[in-house]
Amino acid sequence: MLKIGDEAPDFELQNQNGNVVKLSDFRGKTVVIYFYPKDFTTGCTAEAKDFNQNIEYILSKGVKVIGISSDSVDSHRKFSQKLGLKFDLLSDPERKVIKAYGAQVGNRTRRITYIINKEGKVAFVFPKVVPVGHSQEVLKKLEELKLL
Repeated sequence: MLKIGDEAPDFELQNQNGNVVKLSDFRGKTVVIYFYPKDFTTGCTAEAKDFNQNIEYILSKGVKVIGISSDSVDSHRKFSQKLGLKFDLLSDPERKVIKAYGAQVGNRTRRITYIINKEGKVAFVFPKVVPVGHSQEVLKKLEELKLL
């Protein structure tokens, strides 16, 4: 797991529409990256819906939200469309980014969230995430860190 102050590893992954997204593209912006186990599962659906409920406010403050799992681009597209998500879900089938961020546990992805500051460094880590209410927890921390 990365620690506060660590340089966030850059990555290039496809989103739910097949477009390549790079973390370095968001330098100068605060980025929330949340790792989750699997599309269409109860907890992951709850977490995605939770972020989506607050996404307009989060985006209006210049903060980018990204969800990452090992699911395929096609699975992400279906999941995103079903829930009407307004943020990117990135596909990491080879689990390179998942491993780089310490979100790999055995053969699965653990639920962990990082706040990356405008300089590309880890500003905060949520090592244990409860899906429901997590976006409010993230918002509170963004405000505390004066990153909104």
